[in-house]
Amino acid sequence: MSAGLLNLVIDQGADWYLQITWNDSNGDPIDITDYTAEMQMRSLPNSTTAQMTLSTTNGGITLDGANGIIELHATATQTEVSAGYYYYDLELTAPLTNAKTRLIQGQINLNAEVTK
Repeated sequence: MSAGLLNLVIDQGADWYLQITWNDSNGDPIDITDYTAEMQMRSLPNSTTAQMTLSTTNGGITLDGANGIIELHATATQTEVSAGYYYYDLELTAPLTNAKTRLIQGQINLNAEVTK
């Protein structure tokens, strides 16, 4: 399975939310109970520093196991980075096997904030 391509727009200095559901080929939700997840945003895919990291560990990602729902939330502070284009991906790690699945990837257009 290849990662899905999903380009995103985030407003600088504002809270951002995204909810997606991981479904199998029949359209049924995949049970992600006990999975972990992480999303990183970088200026280039091979940049050594992530401009933003959301994860199940830091509270930026919440998983609804049996329903396959993944909720992403970046705070206004986390989106307060330089406006412009970035690259990101979202990876889920299975319990027990630690198998990683890159679910989605793409570019983020971080729109400049005017009101400060």
